Order: sequence, then C-alpha cells, then structure tokens
Amino acid sequence: MRIDYHLHLEEGPYSLRWLDRTNVALQHFVPVAAPRHSLDWLKQSQALLQERLEKGAFSPFWIDLYLEEAERKGLQEVGIVDHLYRFTEARDYYYRHIDISDSDLGCLQKEWLDQVMIESIHHFTAAIEEAKKRWAKRGITLRLGLEADYFADGEEELRELLKLGNWDYVIGSVHFTEGWGFDNPDTQARFQTQDVPALYEKHFALIEREIRSGLFDFVAHIDNMKVFNYRPDENHLLHYYEHIARVLRECDVATEINAGLYYRYPVKEMCPSPLFLSVLARHRVPITISSDSHYPDDIGSYVAQNVETLLRHGYTEVATFEKRQRIMKPLKG
Repeated sequence: MRIDYHLHLEEGPYSLRWLDRTNVALQHFVPVAAPRHSLDWLKQSQALLQERLEKGAFSPFWIDLYLEEAERKGLQEVGIVDHLYRFTEARDYYYRHIDISDSDLGCLQKEWLDQVMIESIHHFTAAIEEAKKRWAKRGITLRLGLEADYFADGEEELRELLKLGNWDYVIGSVHFTEGWGFDNPDTQARFQTQDVPALYEKHFALIEREIRSGLFDFVAHIDNMKVFNYRPDENHLLHYYEHIARVLRECDVATEINAGLYYRYPVKEMCPSPLFLSVLARHRVPITISSDSHYPDDIGSYVAQNVETLLRHGYTEVATFEKRQRIMKPLKG
C-alpha cells in the first residue's frame, strides 16, 4: 500500500529562494509555454506566483496540487500536517522552550520564528477537513495531522495545544536540543563547537522522553541529529538504537521511514539509517512512510522505494491513522 503520512503545505522564511522553489512546484503542474528565463516566461511565472500568494497555502488551489501528484504517484492515503511552530496559538510554548535570548543564536531563532509563525491552527484544520471531501471523490483518503515539537517538561502545555484540533494523528518531533534548532541550516556551524557524541546522548534521551510522554501517535525522523553529517561511528550508536526500539515497543508508539533528509539535506540518508531500521525491524516496531515534502511536487517522494525497503526487512504491514487510532494495513495491495 502506498501512503504518505508526513508532508507539509508551506514553510517560510519567505526568501527569494522560497519564491524560486514555489515557482518550480507551480510549473511542475502548469508549465509555462515560453522559453525558460525569457521575459515572457518571467511574466507568466509572476502571474502564477501572484495567484499562489493571494490564495495562500490553505486554499484548494494549492492543496489540490498535492492531490494531483498523489494520483500520479499512486498514493492511496495521505496525511497532511504542518509544524506546530507555524501557528500563532503556540507562540508562548516556543518562546518558553527555545533560545530567543539576546545572543547571536537567540536573535537568529526569534527572527526565524517570527517569520514562520504567521497562521492560525483553526484555518489549517478547517482547510484540511474541507479538502477531505474533495480528495475522497477522487479515491484518495486524506488525514489531518500535526507535527509538534517535544520539549522536556513542556508536556502539559503541549497537551492543551493539542486540544485545538480534531486530529487523525499527532507526530512528535525533536528539532531542538537545549533550545538550539540543530537542523536549521543557518545554525549548523554550531556543530563545530559541540561534543558530538554528547549531543547524540542528549538527543536519544529526549527521544525516549518524547515516546514515553503518551502525546504522540508516531515519532518522526528519530535520528535526524545526523542532518549535516555530524555523526559518530554508528557502531557507537547501536546501543541507543536498541534502547529506542525497545521503548517504542514497550509504549506501543510507531515511527516512520522518512525520505526528507535523503533528498533535502546534506546527509543524503533516510531516517532511520539502514542500521537503525534493521534494529527497528527486528523489534517489530510499527512504522509508517513519509516523504516529508514541503511542496506539492515532492509528495510521495521515495515512497515506492521505501515500501520495497520495508518488505525486504520483513514488514508486511504499514501504520495508518484515523481519529488517533492506529490502523495497520497490508504493505502490498
């Protein structure tokens, strides 16, 4: 079964690079009939971008481009999420738990947060609930999800925020360590001053707390500390992999095979790594499949390949979700 349970509608900051990438996505669906980089091409591209900007990420105009690509790639179920940090309702939560001090890191992260936190969670949930009907008419099941950052000792705040939506599932993510957003390209130089093995020890301790919190239906990209290729010899990480696999089984929480780091980041590797996946498979940890797309042309990326990967590891079922209940479905068929 081909599914994609972790993809996003939009993410800033709204740079010229963001504008160019959005233009690439639009022209994947509506090719401009003019020579590339000609004046006519630029004017037609501008018109498409203007329509996208005016209608917004939660419009049928944008959401249903994901539907077109889902059909093209043979997906049967899709879960659309957005990051909790996109929503203004979560401002106090992030202000309390990430570094927004007057330091260089804090100033950079506060600027980033203010650039991306521009939407209401209610507009998002309403848009996806409405889209479910349109997608069903085309034969694809659409689910409503949320990707929420986990912070140690922030469980009760997060529990209250999760009440703002009627979710089909909630993904737990760790993007910050001690207030530092370690997968932000603008902060990656910080790795050069860190004790990398100690970072991984802290990371997996936080992953364990995330799993045990009881807040999440599955946990995302559980080894994404490797995002910029700072990683000890994996033999030294194997005991963490074994421990996290046991905790996932004990708590009956699923995880994902996520392609995002493979095609969007320097590490060029799936999450989890091949070694980590072999450990999860041996412990029979439930797993779902994710492209981690942030644009409609990337939905379903590497899903077919990851179905085959899971089959080779002995998986016969994949995790899907509805109204916070996990439903295991055959990988084939």
